Amino acid sequence: MNELRAGTLTALEKPWAFVALTKPDVSFLVVITTMAGFYLGSNGAMDWTLLLHTVCGTTLVAGGTAALNQYFERNRDALMRRTASRPLPTGVLQPAEAFIFGTGMILAGAAWLALEVSGLTCLLALATAVLYLGVYTPLKTRTTLATTVGAFPGAIPPLIGWAAAHGSLTLGGWALFAILFFWQFPHFMAIAWMYRDDYARAGIRMLPVVDRKGDATFGQIVSMAGALIPISVLPASVGMAGLRYFVGALILGILLFGVALWANRSRSTTRAKWLMHATVAYIPILLVCMILDKLVR
Repeated sequence: MNELRAGTLTALEKPWAFVALTKPDVSFLVVITTMAGFYLGSNGAMDWTLLLHTVCGTTLVAGGTAALNQYFERNRDALMRRTASRPLPTGVLQPAEAFIFGTGMILAGAAWLALEVSGLTCLLALATAVLYLGVYTPLKTRTTLATTVGAFPGAIPPLIGWAAAHGSLTLGGWALFAILFFWQFPHFMAIAWMYRDDYARAGIRMLPVVDRKGDATFGQIVSMAGALIPISVLPASVGMAGLRYFVGALILGILLFGVALWANRSRSTTRAKWLMHATVAYIPILLVCMILDKLVR
């Protein structure tokens, strides 16, 4: 059936399928957090050429990692409604095409970073790919702790930007890492609660799959959203941001914590969806606060 499907493609369907393999929404988050890390880690005038090289290399590695993730999970994706329309389950692309495409992007991106930016950024980008594909992905069917493991590669992109601009990893970069690390728990747990039946069909052991009442899931959501409040003001504590950012981060953190508490009160799919939207808005607004604070200082 997949071969028949592949033979009836329109002229643009296959190119767009390769774009879909890169998970553009996820890759976009990688790009904006990398750019924010670069700007915040810069001393003096911005090196726009270096930023361009950093973004291009990181985007290639991120897109390639997403493509290989879909290659490895193609059979599970076919079992879930939210992923069944992806290029591999539908047969728009063949597994070999996805494997070659993803591997090529990772190698090209790593080489780009090594040659045009630094060895450190290359190592960080490769660490992201290896941890995501080699550790997080296979653990998803084995343990609910996979989400915690996956939060590590998910928090590395701002470190790549920081290392590119700053030349090393200092406290400011690690503060950005910590914010993104803790943010992922309310974000992904909200998504996992919304699609818990889908994950169960595919044999993916997300916490909501085994925690049907939601006590552990929403306990994690609320506790991590609460932890984000002090974690988010770390940039002010290490001197990379000032009072304006401190106040803005505090307000944002309290608002997100409030949404988490509100979602916990009924634990409905609708409230989980609103929480997911709140987390999506949180990161760019927080980064804008940080950037504006640096601009006016």
